[in-house]
Amino acid sequence: MRRLTGSTAAILAALNAEQKFVQEDNRQIEKQVQTIIQQVIQKGDQALKEYSKQFDKVEIADFIVSKQSIEQGYERVEKEVIAALEAAKENIISYHQKQKQYDFMDTEKNGVLRGQLVLPLKSVGVYVPGGTAAYPSSVLMNVIPAKIAGVKEIIMVTPPTLTGIPDVILAAAKIAGVSKVFQVGGAQAIAALAYGTQTIPKVDKIVGPGNIYVATAKKQVFGLVGIDMIAGPSEIGIIADCSANPTYIAADLLSQAEHDILARAILVTNSSALAEQVEKEIERQLRTLPRKAIAEQAIKNYGCMIITETFDGMFTVMNDIAPEHLEIQLTDPINYLNKIENAGSIFLGEYASEPVGDYLSGTNHVLPTSGTAKFYSPLGVYDFVKYSQVTHYTKEALANAKEAITLLARKEGLEAHARAVECRFE
Repeated sequence: MRRLTGSTAAILAALNAEQKFVQEDNRQIEKQVQTIIQQVIQKGDQALKEYSKQFDKVEIADFIVSKQSIEQGYERVEKEVIAALEAAKENIISYHQKQKQYDFMDTEKNGVLRGQLVLPLKSVGVYVPGGTAAYPSSVLMNVIPAKIAGVKEIIMVTPPTLTGIPDVILAAAKIAGVSKVFQVGGAQAIAALAYGTQTIPKVDKIVGPGNIYVATAKKQVFGLVGIDMIAGPSEIGIIADCSANPTYIAADLLSQAEHDILARAILVTNSSALAEQVEKEIERQLRTLPRKAIAEQAIKNYGCMIITETFDGMFTVMNDIAPEHLEIQLTDPINYLNKIENAGSIFLGEYASEPVGDYLSGTNHVLPTSGTAKFYSPLGVYDFVKYSQVTHYTKEALANAKEAITLLARKEGLEAHARAVECRFE
């Protein structure tokens, strides 16, 4: 693992100078995705069939997955897995229900009513990645907040395979309450959700993770539809001192490293001894890890041990990193929450391992990455609503405000604005 030591200022300077985020040359991908989107706009379902054959090696006769197929997939999943998904659903609901916001109206001034309506989006598209892994937990995390917000139509898309959509994904779709499931993936699925085809309806917003082609497509259709965020590789940051358990820390760092060869695993500590112990533990645990090849490469290229000179320096450095997942493995960790400025999801103490949030705590695991926690939030109910303002004035209230309104309108050179108010008193 890369190692940084020294003063806080020196570490921050080194991080800024040695950023190892993968900055791919996306120009070719941008062009490819643009072509795919244009083909879907022009040819609709036919383009989806051609791309499914080209990219997924599957010939699709009917994109929609029948309710019967979903039920059959659900029935084939082990009962204990269904029970675990139901437990996760219960916790996701109980947590996200607290995020709901409500309409308000105020009448603080005579003759004036002001308010805000909280309105659910009409339809949402959820992208569920395919490939070598199936992530039913991501289905729950994306769909349930939308259901709580009141979204009526939730369309799920996921890449087709020769053996069909994994049963556990179909089970998660049923448990979460997806309206319809379509077997289509990649940039073409995003285009279909954004523009609509003969089979797949256009939606108002697209959420869910995907590869670089999916992320690029989301970026290109943004503005026509809403999107959640452009997510990068997974990452974890851990703040720990000499009181922490190196075995736990190593395991948690590897829990993210096994996601992707580009994943980042970062320990920030004021203890050189702990850093040494954690590094040895990582080497030991890697030996028996099924996804060793992926995790080992991620640790080698993007793992980092940062040793600060001061206790407060750990927080300064981590706030600059703004990690997707942040673990605070210190004694009485809740006492340090006020020192955290930037993090997607915060885990307190040695028993709040990051996978707890991935699967069961109910907090969302769709999180800002690559430092975007400085200005983005986890996916939540608030991502599936929009707000409309309400204003009502009586004639008397407008009369009292008329002079200020017309003065400001004319100051801005907008005479019609001023006259629109004055005409009501002629």
